Amino acid sequence: MTVVVTRNCSDRVRGFVASTMLELGPGVYSAPRISQAVRERIWKVLADWFPSENHASVVMVWADPQMPGGQSVQVLGLPPVELVELDGLIVTRRPLPASSNPVVGTTDQGPPQGLPPRTDTRTE
Repeated sequence: MTVVVTRNCSDRVRGFVASTMLELGPGVYSAPRISQAVRERIWKVLADWFPSENHASVVMVWADPQMPGGQSVQVLGLPPVELVELDGLIVTRRPLPASSNPVVGTTDQGPPQGLPPRTDTRTE
């Protein structure tokens, strides 16, 4: 099974992939029985055309018993996630937004956001 996912790609790229694989949904393509040679030719065309794409990405995944998790992954562009190996599996990791803080609802400079500063100075 080979799966290709495109994001922000031109109609040229999407039409080419749709001519070689079944389009399951917008930008998601699948081929249950595709040879390595055909998969490599598809990837070569995508890689050759990719420099003319703007803010796009293409991810190809296929079964590969020699790889961790039993699949191989190729990526063109910047996917919205990072693909990493973890204990023999390929998993995705999303970066935290720059404004994120490990403690939910707090900032480095004061009380939790949306709450007034504490005025109670009692001690028990």
